[in-house]
Amino acid sequence: MKTDKLDPQNLTGIQKAAVFLLTMGEAYTSQIFRTMTDDEIKMLANVMAQIDQISPEVTKAVMEDFVAVFEDEDRLLVGGESFVRNVVEKSLVREKAERIFKDIEENKREVPFNWSKEVNPAILAGYLATEHPQTIAMILTHLPPETSSEILMALPAERKGDIALRIAKLGQVSDEVVRDVDEALRSEIGNIGSGSTKSGGVEALVEILNSVDKATEDAVMEKIEEEQADMVDEIRKLMFVFEDLSSLDDRGMREVLKKVESSQLTLAMKTASEEMKKKILSNLSSRAAEMLLEDLEVMGPVKLSEVEAAQQAIVAAAKELEAEGTITLGKGGGDVLV
Repeated sequence: MKTDKLDPQNLTGIQKAAVFLLTMGEAYTSQIFRTMTDDEIKMLANVMAQIDQISPEVTKAVMEDFVAVFEDEDRLLVGGESFVRNVVEKSLVREKAERIFKDIEENKREVPFNWSKEVNPAILAGYLATEHPQTIAMILTHLPPETSSEILMALPAERKGDIALRIAKLGQVSDEVVRDVDEALRSEIGNIGSGSTKSGGVEALVEILNSVDKATEDAVMEKIEEEQADMVDEIRKLMFVFEDLSSLDDRGMREVLKKVESSQLTLAMKTASEEMKKKILSNLSSRAAEMLLEDLEVMGPVKLSEVEAAQQAIVAAAKELEAEGTITLGKGGGDVLV
């Protein structure tokens, strides 16, 4: 399976290395491979093999510190997989090369449950309804969060909480088990016609809960609070974070800012996105905004934990306002209640 189009603004380190070597050619890459360990070659080769095209934007992002920027608007066709095979064969003894080729083939196998994108979630929910809760939990962690949300909402109310709790507690599942379940479910539903497995956990559950209706969320949280109360706070903290406050309307943001100390606000702004900074500054008086920007400019290095604590304090203030009925937080933004 080939990778999606590379994003020049969000390239990982290994993607940059792969792009660099692909553009430098086979001879140069063969020399580089000779200086690397087997594990390093395996990791890099798997990424290179998945790249078919390199856009000028990607090339610029990777090469601007080393070579002149490519100006051609046409994409550079690189044939990533054949390139890698030629380089590996030239660089390594046959036994090592075969191991890397085998690993590349394994990584090209279909991602489990990718076929589910073509299936109505209601149909999937019907097939899953009779499955063991642990199996359902594992499957939901491998589906897109929005699909898992629809399925969770469609399942019987008395099962939702148990399944959600199992998602939150689910660790890494072996690739073999996932693929066995994938093949069995696909066979049962029909030949509907992607890759490593995902783990479950609290974050996986939060992704699902972010799209379910209030009734499902309440049922899930009630069950988790009964079984494992300490997990509830962790889930709620993940379900609404500092950056989510940018969805508040201006009146709501001003209500929150009234409850925040200037020192907390300055700290919180240290790692805030440009969107969040703009939102905050636009809801302060011109003098207060000017002072905040001055404080940020002269602020030296601070601990990330201090910044996160300040941001959590502001979120807590927003939640207090919600509890008082002053604003509404959550899905769909927020408003002041009058």
